[in-house]
This record gives sequence, C-alpha cells and structure tokens, in this order.
Amino acid sequence: MGRRAEMNRQDSKWKSKELSQVFLEGVRGAIPGATLQLEVLSKIVSIWCPMPSKILDLGCGDGVLGRALLAEYTSVHVVFADFSDPMIEATRKQVGGSQRATIIKADFSTKDWMKAVQIDKPFDVIVSGLAIHHVSDSRKKELYGEIYGLLSEGGILLNLDRVASATPAGTAIFHRFFVDHLVRFHKEKTREEVEKNYYQRLDKEEDILTLVDTQCQWLRDIGFQDVDCFFKIFDVALFGGRKTSNEQVFLTG
Repeated sequence: MGRRAEMNRQDSKWKSKELSQVFLEGVRGAIPGATLQLEVLSKIVSIWCPMPSKILDLGCGDGVLGRALLAEYTSVHVVFADFSDPMIEATRKQVGGSQRATIIKADFSTKDWMKAVQIDKPFDVIVSGLAIHHVSDSRKKELYGEIYGLLSEGGILLNLDRVASATPAGTAIFHRFFVDHLVRFHKEKTREEVEKNYYQRLDKEEDILTLVDTQCQWLRDIGFQDVDCFFKIFDVALFGGRKTSNEQVFLTG
C-alpha cells in the first residue's frame, strides 16, 4: 500500500467514475451520524476560528465539508483539492459558480500536492473527509506535518475519516452497523444485495486504517494543541487540533 502512495495512486479505484458515483449516490447518504458530524465540525470552527478567511478542503468527495463552511461563512474563500477527476467534477457542479471557491487537482499521497496549494496559504481551517486513510502510516505523519505548515497561527485541522478499531470484534460490529444503514437507505434492494455490494466494494483494498489515538499522538508530536477525537462511531472519527501560539494554548476557555 505504501508503494501505491508513492505512485500518486494512478491505479486507485477512486479515479474511476463508477466508484465515485457509487460513493456519492449510494454510500455517503447512509453514513451513520453524517448530519451530527457536520454539526460538530461547524461548532468547533465557530468557537476556535469564528471568522475564517480561507479554508482548504482535502478530498471530501464533492466538497461536502468545505461546502458546509462556504455556506456558513459568507466572506470565506474555500479551496477544494482532490486527486480524482470524477470527484473534482462533482465538486465543480456543486460550487463551480461561486467566486469564493477554487477547485484544484492535487494528489496528497506525495509531497507534490504542496505545489498546488502554496500560493493560497496560509489557511485558517483545513478539513479532510474520508481521504487520508488511503495513504500509508508514514505518509499520514508526513502529510499532517505538511498541513501544519499550511495553517495560519491558530489554524485548525479537522479530519473526518475511517480509523482502525482496537479489536476485530469492533470492526465486525461496525460493518454490521454500516450495512444496517445502507439497507435502510437502499429500500429497493434486499439485504443480501446490499451486503454483497458492501463486502465486495472496489475501494476495500485501498483502506489503510490506523487507530485514532495513534493519529492524535502524531498530531501532538508535530505541534498541534488541543488535539482530541471529537466524534466517533465505531470506525468513523472526527479528530484534529490547532496550531496555536504559546499564549493561545492557555486561552482554551
């Protein structure tokens, strides 16, 4: 899997229109707690950075996280970055008419992605959704460091992503839980059909899951403050922290 990251994911299934459509039309709407995830993300931003001027959305499908913040903050500019052409096109359909949105192609599985966003830094908020878990652990740590360098003082990283369960039992429960939601979402399909599609999904082999506690410690080691897992349902977690000055560290209240 590390080798895939080094190859800019040219062979990634996420570059296909088929998988992008399956996710956007048939999976994302069934993600457990999706509405609450956005609510928690919005609340964190409103408290830690109530007047953001520039936001970076990394690989969030059709930009769902960045779009939510674009709608909430009427003066903010959002840069949407993804490595998948179908996902970029989906984002363009959603925000292409907005003068406060920039859409770029960037594969953050390698350091080359920095060239595409350097001109727009620093960012007050960087959000990522279900994207970083596709790269190796060594690349995750590098990427978090690169993100830290792109943030303004006091800037926020919030990563909504798949993470590893502490036990195989937890993983098994998560899969059953997710399938239950998919069955309710796809009312026209039988549970057998839904299970088959879920367990044989095209992207499964690209998952590289890491414990959320491990990733939070990486963020602390890099220099992020107030690092925490703010929301978690089994293998889906929202976690992150702030790039603060020494003075701000003591002003968390």
